[in-house]
Amino acid sequence: MDNAMFCYQCEQTAGSKGCTKVGVCSKSPDVANLQDVLIFLMKGIGFYATKNIEKGSKIPREIGEFFTECVFATLTNVNFDEGRFVKYIIKANEVKKQFKESAGDVGPVPEGADFIAPETKGEMLNIPKMPNLGVMDDENLDMDIRALREFLIYGIKGMGAYHHHAYILGKYDEEVAHFMFKAMGATLDKNLTLQDYFDLNMELGKVNLKCMGLLDGANTDAFGHPEITEVLITKKKGPFIVVSGHDLRDLGDLLEQSEGKGVNIYTHGEMLPCNAYPGLKKYKHLIGNFGGAWQDQQKEFDSLPGAVLMTSNCIMKPRESYKDRIFTSSIVGFEGVEHIETVDGKKDFTPVIEKALELGGFSQDEEEKRIPIGFARNTVLSHAGTIVDAVKSGQIRHFFLIGGCDGARPGRNYFTEFAEKTPPDTIILTLACGKYRFNKLDLGSIGPFPRILDCGQCNDAYSAIEIALALAKAFDCDVNELPISYIISWYEQKAVAVLLTMLYLGLKNIYLGPTLPAFVTPNVLQVLVDKFNIQSISTPDEDLKTILG
Repeated sequence: MDNAMFCYQCEQTAGSKGCTKVGVCSKSPDVANLQDVLIFLMKGIGFYATKNIEKGSKIPREIGEFFTECVFATLTNVNFDEGRFVKYIIKANEVKKQFKESAGDVGPVPEGADFIAPETKGEMLNIPKMPNLGVMDDENLDMDIRALREFLIYGIKGMGAYHHHAYILGKYDEEVAHFMFKAMGATLDKNLTLQDYFDLNMELGKVNLKCMGLLDGANTDAFGHPEITEVLITKKKGPFIVVSGHDLRDLGDLLEQSEGKGVNIYTHGEMLPCNAYPGLKKYKHLIGNFGGAWQDQQKEFDSLPGAVLMTSNCIMKPRESYKDRIFTSSIVGFEGVEHIETVDGKKDFTPVIEKALELGGFSQDEEEKRIPIGFARNTVLSHAGTIVDAVKSGQIRHFFLIGGCDGARPGRNYFTEFAEKTPPDTIILTLACGKYRFNKLDLGSIGPFPRILDCGQCNDAYSAIEIALALAKAFDCDVNELPISYIISWYEQKAVAVLLTMLYLGLKNIYLGPTLPAFVTPNVLQVLVDKFNIQSISTPDEDLKTILG
């Protein structure tokens, strides 16, 4: 294909087919092609790392972390900095050479496993085409094989995000790292069948469940279990920093460094649930949440009289009006935006704090408005008996898990309308930024529970899954016999990893929208329909009628 680039990993890909000139996310062809080079190197590293593991060699943790960081960096709306990718590629060359040497004679080597990239950006961007360097370079590849291969790669990227957040807080898991090596390396094997790829995708779902549990433990060990909290969603007078992304450690470090400095801290986007963690909300200057989901940031940050810290996805191309007061950290990068580097394991957020003080902040208080959050697994399951009794007595007829990624594509108003039209004897569990479509609605309550229970970030899909499994145990039934339906909005690759975990667990009757993934072929979709009854959303009225009868 004679295109400047090709990428179809996110829900908003151009024409629901693929971005070929520039990413809808604003990713340039150069960034897209550097990411392709890096992912291709990860495949070879995965192959040789697996050969070393099979020999009984131990892969150093720092290499597992590097591999994880590389795949996470290519996730949608994370890193747009060409220079950072050049550095990743140069280091990946070194890692592959080391693994190849230590593996010794491994027998037949798949095409591309020995690929070493050039050492300059110009040469990297002019590598002669070779099979599987990018998604579409091998135009003769069976389309269904390609679909399941990319499904697997995107799942690896999503799991890499969860693993990265976990090890930043000290929780690293060799099984997770080893599976990422194995699965990525397997994508070089041209002899893999559709069944092989299907099995690998299901195995990813299994390993990702462990990875999400690892992250859950990392967050709660560091900051305690989320508590029911009424979080402020209006503005307060004074200097401030808006913290977006997903990284709890960055927020914790910023809160510690800014304490007593006269700066208010607001969460934004997926950071909203942080207001419910005891170890974070103990800081009185963490005063609430600003704005909504990621796709509104350009409008919300425009002329904002405060500083912004992006700790992970999802960053959009900053407008010139606020480019001088947005900072990136950790995995995030955008050329021309100041990056807070890690030095000797620590970050100094002084530039962010000073910028907030310089800008002065909001000039007056808004009338206070608050919403309830903090309904993660520990909170909800502590009331499991009450919930079971409410179901048995008829107070609660049905549960809806309405969650996932938000986005800008038309059609996502479906999720708002669906929530509004759910009957008053039903409970909505929600998580991730898709909740911004309805989380400020007052839908009433059932007994001690508001009808909307915010379980947390997309990272907290583990909480929702654990709640469903625990309720199935309490009712002594199969999880698919529970009165619960899954209404999932997807955007990027973490949603792919979570979906694979749901499928691995055998969860059925999942409604997915607003569109189906471009990388899923009709044949692969039919398998998902036949095995799991996964289906595309239609209209709120029709779907509610189907679900509730």
